[in-house]
Amino acid sequence: MNILLVNHYAGSPRHGMEFRPYYLAREWMRAGHRVQIVAASFSHLRSRQPEVGAAPRDEVIDGIAYRWLPTPAYTRNGVGRVRNIWAFLRRLWCETPQIVAAFAPDVVIASSTYPMDIWVARRIARLAGPGRVKVVFEIHDLWPLSPIELTGMSPWHPFAMLCQWAENTAYRKADLVVSILPKVQEHVAAHGLDDPQRLALVPNGVSPQDWQVEPQPLRGDVEQAIAEHRSAGRTVVGYVGSMGLPNALDTLLDAARLLRGAPFGFVLVGDGFERARLARRVADEAMAQVSFVPPIPKAQVPSFLTGIDIAYIGWQRVPIYRFGIAPNKLMDYMMGGCAVLHSVAAGNDLVAESGCGVSVEPESPPAVAHGLRQLAARSVEERRAMGRRGREYVMAHHSYPILAARFLQAIESRGH
Repeated sequence: MNILLVNHYAGSPRHGMEFRPYYLAREWMRAGHRVQIVAASFSHLRSRQPEVGAAPRDEVIDGIAYRWLPTPAYTRNGVGRVRNIWAFLRRLWCETPQIVAAFAPDVVIASSTYPMDIWVARRIARLAGPGRVKVVFEIHDLWPLSPIELTGMSPWHPFAMLCQWAENTAYRKADLVVSILPKVQEHVAAHGLDDPQRLALVPNGVSPQDWQVEPQPLRGDVEQAIAEHRSAGRTVVGYVGSMGLPNALDTLLDAARLLRGAPFGFVLVGDGFERARLARRVADEAMAQVSFVPPIPKAQVPSFLTGIDIAYIGWQRVPIYRFGIAPNKLMDYMMGGCAVLHSVAAGNDLVAESGCGVSVEPESPPAVAHGLRQLAARSVEERRAMGRRGREYVMAHHSYPILAARFLQAIESRGH
């Protein structure tokens, strides 16, 4: 089967997030299928952008074919990002005849987070073989509901209305809808998915292979930050990943302020729209127990998780999480064998389900501080037992070899 995966933000181990397209493609190729990923040349999620000029560029990464379409850079959510989205879709629309001729897809997966790629995916399918090529729509976040509930965008904003039109089209017209989020059934039915058999749940996951190799040693500045907290007798609380408003890092810093004087050290690793502001806040408030360090390569994440005592992940309190959450970061924490402090109110909670840590209310610094005290009071062996439970849970339910096979089974079950 020839699988065309359209994902605006697709990354790779070479470029950084997002990794799901890479891992699914790798497993599908191992199962004997051909895969072509089409992505934008610029994404705010990546730590490194591919080198692309004015024309599309083809690249093979670990045997996976990528086609990078040139798009403009942007710095924050807003007009620049919308321009980037438009440039990608416009270029993909124009490239459709060449893609069809070169690849002859049997399946086209629209997986760009925003839903407007469904229109191009359907065009590709029609040109490649009307009635033969299957169209799959993959839900990462619910647009336009995400920008409406997370950023306050009006549902009558032209961009929100465009997203709603595309989302409704996807649920009505796609042969299959695959959701990373586990609690979307009522939402998709309300917006046009009339047959529950056309919905498959395939969550985010981890690649066991990545955790079976010798981890790379930590970069010197990260290792030093952890060592300084250790030498001061502190329990080390770690965070690694994106630094945006949805990550609720202000709540963690508020909790750190409440714990000032207690034996806790905080090491925050990553980058994002909010990093500079958060770092200024730490400096302005003289939080000596908090260390900020730049992003590390994915291959160093296991070493980082081994070096800390507690891993933090937090969320804002927003209604949209009622549909569930699918955090890659949390699964990395669990694979790393960490005891986890989870600040959340959502339709699902992997920490509670697996028993790998403590869950507390979101956006509540006192609750986070109390949860950290609870975990720090546990013995090292008790925290390690939590970590083992988390790893076992992820291996059983969120391993990419299992998830990729489930995705393929869902496609194959939708005959024309």
